[in-house]
Amino acid sequence: MNTIKIVQSRLNQHLAIEGILMTMYDGRLRLSNQVVEEVKNHFDDSVFHTIIHRNTRLGEAPSLGKPVLMYDADSTGAMNYLNLAKEILQRNDMTHIRNAEKPCK
Repeated sequence: MNTIKIVQSRLNQHLAIEGILMTMYDGRLRLSNQVVEEVKNHFDDSVFHTIIHRNTRLGEAPSLGKPVLMYDADSTGAMNYLNLAKEILQRNDMTHIRNAEKPCK
């Protein structure tokens, strides 16, 4: 947050945070769940509902020079990123997609 404030004061006063994205989440780990809860408690509505889960396919795709959607569009990681894109569009009133249409996995 300090870095954001420095950039705002020195370089771009209009810089705004779109949201906070939780990544590398592993629901089997108590620590992951604790971190998500703490971030949500501290940042509230700034935290995206979408969480990017730890996923092998996300790690493999860059080594093959492909985005995860081209490498394995059905993987959990790809679905997470599709949900994030839809959430960003919805937050900015750029789509009329209903929550029921989200490709959750």
